[in-house]
Amino acid sequence: MTFWTIQTLNGLSFGMLLFLLAAGLSLIFGLMRILNLAHGSYYVLGAYVALSVVQATGSLLLATIAGIAAVTVLGILMERLLLRRLPTEELPQALLTFGLLLIIGDLSLWIWGGTPQTLPRPEALSRSLRLGPLVFPSYRLFVIGVGAVVGVLLWVFQERTRLGAMIRAAIDDAEIARATGIDVSKLSTAVFALGAALAALGGIIGGPLLGVYPGADFEILLLAFVVVIIGGLGSLKGALFGGLVVGLLDNFGKALFPELAMFTIFAPMAIILAVRPTGLFGSP
Repeated sequence: MTFWTIQTLNGLSFGMLLFLLAAGLSLIFGLMRILNLAHGSYYVLGAYVALSVVQATGSLLLATIAGIAAVTVLGILMERLLLRRLPTEELPQALLTFGLLLIIGDLSLWIWGGTPQTLPRPEALSRSLRLGPLVFPSYRLFVIGVGAVVGVLLWVFQERTRLGAMIRAAIDDAEIARATGIDVSKLSTAVFALGAALAALGGIIGGPLLGVYPGADFEILLLAFVVVIIGGLGSLKGALFGGLVVGLLDNFGKALFPELAMFTIFAPMAIILAVRPTGLFGSP
């Protein structure tokens, strides 16, 4: 029983990290129809910037703010200066964003080196907690809590605010949204910035668990796409559900069937695609 509980909590913490990354990716594609393969770079860059700031200042709070701010500005510049100039076809978008992924990866390697590094944990979260018969790292519980809070805030934002209603309308039909007076251009920039900020936050809080290293952008991006495919494009509920499913499958797959770890993730994705191509919560 202890094994199953610990593995479930580990899977939930990893699933919440994937949710932070996939939520922005899903909204960006749902609203702008942009296949942003550079999204994994936001995760890695946010962690690297935060690592540099915390080494220079010793402040994790300042490092978090700096990491999110730097990646958000980068996301706005990419959307305004590059992605907006592309046609709506997926191939040019994929080629450009994949090129940006490689460029940012090489720059990160040049600046921070190729040695895997780990962000420090807050002192208050550096110990383990006893939960009855279980002893579990408090930081992983913190990650689960952050993911849950962000999920609730995003749901309230999308479902209970005027701006959220505008985003939903633009995702459903951008042309009709423009006809009703919604500035879809500014809305797209705001959503792109939000997606970049969420990915950076995921990298910062995931840094103490997974570390940051060259190639992490590819690995986390692949899992984020699986989450989006399972949950459905443009759906925050789908991103949350998909993140938890992939996190649990990944953790239990590695613990129980390490030789079939990838199968446990991609086989359910293939089944869902065959039965419901738009994902579990995607619009048909």
